[in-house]
Amino acid sequence: MSRLTHFMLTGLFLFFIPALSAQTPEQLKSWLIPVPGWELPQEAEVFGPDNLFDRINGAAPLFLENNFREMTSLEYKKAGDYITLQAYRHATPEDAFGMYAAERSTELTCFPLGGEAQGDGKNLYFFAGCIYVKMWSNRSEDDVQPALHAIGKALADRIDPAASHPPILKCFPQKGKIPHSEAYITSGYIGHAFLKRVYTANYGSGQSSFQLFVMDGQSGEEVKKTLTEYFTFTRQPLTFEEGMLLIRDRYSGDIPVLWKGPYLIGLRNENGETVQEADALLRELAGKLP
Repeated sequence: MSRLTHFMLTGLFLFFIPALSAQTPEQLKSWLIPVPGWELPQEAEVFGPDNLFDRINGAAPLFLENNFREMTSLEYKKAGDYITLQAYRHATPEDAFGMYAAERSTELTCFPLGGEAQGDGKNLYFFAGCIYVKMWSNRSEDDVQPALHAIGKALADRIDPAASHPPILKCFPQKGKIPHSEAYITSGYIGHAFLKRVYTANYGSGQSSFQLFVMDGQSGEEVKKTLTEYFTFTRQPLTFEEGMLLIRDRYSGDIPVLWKGPYLIGLRNENGETVQEADALLRELAGKLP
């Protein structure tokens, strides 16, 4: 199936279902389930790009980078205790996943809820559709964890029962991939403003660790434009064409890349060292992309 046909079919499918981005604060509130002993949220506070920082202060810029649209804050109450729920709506499911991944912590446990979830006894975070949800409580772990999971699952199932990682990330090779290392960067990947819509996953360990990435340029012309900016930055000749290339980034080291149609597929080692299987991995990933 061609990329154009894929997008046409996707567009026809989306025409006949409610847009995930259309969920409103009222809908989110109506989807909350009753929890024994807890009072259902009575009111919803809503924050937009202009005043989000009033609620989350210094964290707001990262949300805005990930195309934040609206945050709905709700609270379950019980005799002075609370369960706070914040639902952040983003422009696309990729943006919601990107925000979740940016805040993913190795100190929390990941588990299947929504597209992916992480948490501990008093906290729960997950993404589903265009929504990134953050929940926490002041109650002891034994008392509140079942409630957090029940609320979270019910909400995730209503937002998007088929939530999962973005399709491009499912094309990444499984062998050697570090679990729960996938991410999505809207712009500014490895410090370059022209590297936008980048999907990443980490591989290996120790000296052999590296990161695979895919930039979705959305067209061959956009990838060519990006490479022109990159090669201008690295002072390399602008005589490149589709296929295997080597970017000599003075800050990130040599980065082997493969330009294939609307995609730029690459491999980056934090130490700038050569990864012997780089070409094979890039070709394997390129062969799985639509």
